[in-house]
Amino acid sequence: MDLTKTENTEKKTLKTEDEKLKEQQEENPEKKSLNIPTEEEIHDFKLEETEEPVKEKESIFDRLKKGLTKTRDSFTSSLTNLFTRNVKIDDDLYDELEEILISADIGMNSTIEIVDELRGEIKKRSIKEADKIYPVLKEIMIKNLDENNLNNEIKFKKGKLTVILVIGVNGVGKTTTIGKLANNFKNEGKTVMLAAADTFRAAAIDQLQEWAKKADVELISHKEGADPSAVIFDAIKSARSKDVDVLICDTAGRLHNKKNLMQELDKINRTIDTHAVNSNRENLLVLDATTGQNAVSQLREFKNVTEITGLILTKLDGTAKGGVIFPLQVEVEVPVKYIGVGEGIDHLQKFDSKSFVEAMF
Repeated sequence: MDLTKTENTEKKTLKTEDEKLKEQQEENPEKKSLNIPTEEEIHDFKLEETEEPVKEKESIFDRLKKGLTKTRDSFTSSLTNLFTRNVKIDDDLYDELEEILISADIGMNSTIEIVDELRGEIKKRSIKEADKIYPVLKEIMIKNLDENNLNNEIKFKKGKLTVILVIGVNGVGKTTTIGKLANNFKNEGKTVMLAAADTFRAAAIDQLQEWAKKADVELISHKEGADPSAVIFDAIKSARSKDVDVLICDTAGRLHNKKNLMQELDKINRTIDTHAVNSNRENLLVLDATTGQNAVSQLREFKNVTEITGLILTKLDGTAKGGVIFPLQVEVEVPVKYIGVGEGIDHLQKFDSKSFVEAMF
């Protein structure tokens, strides 16, 4: 066999193909600029794609810490300045510390209690340097939040309906919070239903419908202007027939001093008591953290007219007043059950004293 001839034939064929390609490029000049990748380049590109690092999922604590950025920046920068500027621990240091705690909306009573206990611990532990106060202060703040041993778990029991009535003034983020709450429960493996009993605010039903779609849960609603108690009656009936675990009821935003709205709330409570006998009950008050001490006033007033079993504090990511949790839970003695630290559907998380104080620092 003549190998030389075969080789020459192959070279000739290759040359012919090159000439054809050159002719095509001359006929179609726009194709001349195309850079066609080789098989080796395609392989390398695929490797690069595969080897791209996977983005780590943000942890609950990281999300909390990010959400409390404004509170932490204001609070810890003031503490750092105080503890590094003062070489000795004296009355001036304690006075300034009180001012810092009050400015973070921790409240007068809680502040006095924290500072008094800090004085005692510093003396007891013979602490001489101001920068050693940090861990002791954190420890006392956590203890202060937990001192009443309040249970902040939502009541659940297998095979038993849990009815959650969500109340609060207009603008605190009630409807949005309900959507996030529904998403949380669904992710925990519970079946959830929503009741659109805010029948007076324009577009409230539509807004809740959007959140129901996002959380992929069922919504029971009537027309705008319908009787809220009738909506809740139908929702209870439907939830019972479908063995739903959790029924979350939206209600109209109301002020404590509006007598007719408070009477309506009383009627809703009676409807639940009558038609959801033996169910687990929760009345959750939603408060806007950006209002600071005004949130404490709202809680006191609502407690005067209806039982509040827990709090949801929203918009913590938009304020430096995160310390308002202290007077709410410590002074008014109502457990904070959830906190909102962002706009996403998964940005509502269970409140934990230790994690919260750690994130503040």
